Amino acid sequence: MKNILLCITISIAFIFNCFSQDLSEPKGGGTLDIVLVSPGDGYSNMNFEGNITGYGLVFAKIKVSSINTSKTSGTLDGQARTILNDGTLISSPIKGTWKRVGALVKFYFTDAINNGAMNFVMWDVELLEKKAEVKYFELHSPDN
Repeated sequence: MKNILLCITISIAFIFNCFSQDLSEPKGGGTLDIVLVSPGDGYSNMNFEGNITGYGLVFAKIKVSSINTSKTSGTLDGQARTILNDGTLISSPIKGTWKRVGALVKFYFTDAINNGAMNFVMWDVELLEKKAEVKYFELHSPDN
């Protein structure tokens, strides 16, 4: 009986370690400029561009929709395009959530890049400064 419990404990520990993600250190990041904000009824479209380490020049268009009357949180949906230093064009859909405190909006999403990579991404969008500080954590490299 003790051997069975030991095997189960080791198996559970192995499974948790194999499928856990390390979010202690970002793989990369950078600063994007807000180049356009286009308000709509219950949403805004926002365009961003700038350099992100590991991805080169990034262009993103994101629709942020509020889920409450105070417009302090909601969903986001968009597309990103990137041109790597070697000229390769890659793209990703963007789907996630956002939370606003004053002029700071935090974006949280995963991306599914067409080269096979997947990242957990966090943006700190400073509306008054028209900047977004980006950091991403690699969940899967293009190779796996």
